[in-house]
Amino acid sequence: MYKRILVPLDGSRRAETILSHVEKLAHGIGAEIVFIQVVRPPMVIGRDAAELKAFPQKLEKLLEEARQYLEGISGKFSEKGIASRTLVVTGPVVKEIMSAARRKSADLIAICSHGRGGLARLFYGSIAAGILQQADRPLLLIRSRKET
Repeated sequence: MYKRILVPLDGSRRAETILSHVEKLAHGIGAEIVFIQVVRPPMVIGRDAAELKAFPQKLEKLLEEARQYLEGISGKFSEKGIASRTLVVTGPVVKEIMSAARRKSADLIAICSHGRGGLARLFYGSIAAGILQQADRPLLLIRSRKET
């Protein structure tokens, strides 16, 4: 059925709500999991030379933290006999997730929704809603109600 599942994570416990669902699914059908985190580059305000000079180091630190985070989760899945790998990218979140799904030939995208609706979605946007609108493959969407 599904050979490869793309699981976007943002480092929050709320987003990790999807992990138990993905674990059961992948274990049951022998699917590989690709964990992805899209890192948003740090903001550079103004044109302060010191701030501009520090930008590459700040970005690399964020990328390394994301790699370590995903490797930790991937390692836990590997210990349970579930094949997994990681991917860290930068750019617009929804665009990068959809691009990764195509590049990695994901049969399924599994994501946790923060459950925002109404005005909150209008003001904060919704990654899950963006993926839902652009998905060209099956999507497993779990709503989290955790306040984490």
